[in-house]
Amino acid sequence: MKKQAKTAQSKTQVPPVTKKTYIKPAWSLKRKILNQIINGQISKHHAHKKFNVSRSLIDYWLKKHTTLEEAERFMEKDKDLKKLQKRIQELEWVKEFQQDLIIEFEKTTGKELSKKFLPEYLAKEIKRKKHSPKK
Repeated sequence: MKKQAKTAQSKTQVPPVTKKTYIKPAWSLKRKILNQIINGQISKHHAHKKFNVSRSLIDYWLKKHTTLEEAERFMEKDKDLKKLQKRIQELEWVKEFQQDLIIEFEKTTGKELSKKFLPEYLAKEIKRKKHSPKK
């Protein structure tokens, strides 16, 4: 009975776990990755995928190897990007409002001036809005 238990155990053995080998990146690769991230060419996530380096290691490198000046420049670019995204949203709202005014004007006057005075893609947008049901 004991022999049967031993043979059953030997059949269900788990293969040994292999530890992932780590290759220390060269200083030139670190600097290349850091420069691309600081200059806004790639994100940390993209660098992780492209160079097969962990995100936590990239964060560590940023903390250890960047100067205060570089870190501030990186933060400024992030702030600028957020400002630009907000500005885009504002301009999209203005565009929608202006298109609504043009539609009302054309309905009131009966003249279709958008085709004549606006770029083709804007005239098509206005035409599409005119014929779509209001929300």
